[in-house]
Formats: sequence, C-alpha cells, structure tokens
Amino acid sequence: MHDPQPLPPSGQRGGYRYYDLVMVAFVAVYLCSNLIGPAKAAQVTLPVFGPLTFGAGVLFFPISYIFGDILTEVYGYARARRVIWAGFSAMAFASLMAAVVVHLPPAPEWRNQAAYEIAFGSTWRIVLASLTAFFCGEFVNSFVLAKMKILTRGRWLWTRTIGSTIVGEGVDSLLFYPLAFYDSGLIPNEILWKVMVSQFVAKVMVEVVFTPLTYKVVGALKRAEREDYYDVRTNFTPFSLKA
Repeated sequence: MHDPQPLPPSGQRGGYRYYDLVMVAFVAVYLCSNLIGPAKAAQVTLPVFGPLTFGAGVLFFPISYIFGDILTEVYGYARARRVIWAGFSAMAFASLMAAVVVHLPPAPEWRNQAAYEIAFGSTWRIVLASLTAFFCGEFVNSFVLAKMKILTRGRWLWTRTIGSTIVGEGVDSLLFYPLAFYDSGLIPNEILWKVMVSQFVAKVMVEVVFTPLTYKVVGALKRAEREDYYDVRTNFTPFSLKA
C-alpha cells in the first residue's frame, strides 16, 4: 500500500479550503430532504414500469450520502463524523422549532394554518424515526467507505461509493420505514415493505447516476486540499467530535 498521506495534510498547514463549504452543502441538502420533500407525494410515468409514486424527499436525501462519501474519501472518517453530527443537530433543532411554530396560536385573520400544518407538521414519531435512521445510516456509510478504501488501496472509487451507499441506505430504510409507519395507519402494513424497497432502490440509483460527478468532485478536492486520507489508525466511535 502506498503512503496513506503522501502529502502534508492541508489541515495541518492552516486549514482546509473547502471542508466548511462541503459541510454547509451537506447540512443544507439534509434539511431540504426532511423539510421540503416529505410534504409532497409525486408521481411520474416510466416506460415499461408505468406510474411510479414516491415522496419528493427521495430527490434530496441520496445527495446527502454522496456528500458523505466525498467527505470520508477526501477528509477521512473523523472529519465526516463532525459533519454528520452537524446535520443531525441542525435537523433536531429545525424539527423542534417547526413543532413550536406549528403549535403557536394563529392570528385570527390568518387563514393558512391547515396548509402550514401539512407542510411542517410532521409527527414526532416520523421525526424520531428520521433522526435515528439518518444517524445510523450515515455512520455506517462512512465506516464502510473508509474500510473499503483501505481494502482496495484507494483504487476503484466507484466500488466504495456505491457499496457504502447500498449498506448505509439499507440500514436507513430498514430503520426508518418500520419505525415511522408500522401500524401507523398512514401506510398499510402489507405494502410497507414494497414502499421501503422501492425507495431504497431509487436512492441507490441516484448514487449510481451521480458517480461520474462524484469522481470529478473527489478528484478536484484532493488536488485542491492536497489530501487523500486513509483511516488506518482512526477511532471509529460515532460518539466523538474529535477530528
């Protein structure tokens, strides 16, 4: 195996140039996936398959896994861990404040309370299911990618971006849908597994489609940051903010 850090890491030479921007993008996409997407059920008609109904959040959420792959590949698991915690904390705060605002008594002349509740009034069961699935799925995704990078000696990036996403999204889906919807009355139990599988496949396909772009972004960041981190001696506990 080649030297895990062939160049002095830019984080030790005065700070990374783009790490904070990638963090902001990751958090923004995650918030969009939970605050904008879930309120709308969309339907498109596909050749051969016919009509396909899905939650609009599926357009956003896989992109957060792409950012997670980029963070771990370039900066390492520990720095990706800080970003995952930032996203988790931002979503927890946004969910709390959304609940507070929804439950504030509306002014008598304001007539949009019902629409506001539809858009921002997620139940605490769904919020907790989303936070739990995100926390577990993102950390599994980052862990698998970091280990696969060592195993493949940094070659075949596509195998670890797609492979880690399959495992991470699998954990996310297996946790979120039963925790959020089993015996809830919102999705019949007999079709819950079909919804879970279809959403999982859609999210993985987004990762596959974006693989060429992921290659370009990873390559550009590695050159700009002069960093290509290998987690050889990393402490993989998720319960730390140490980079």
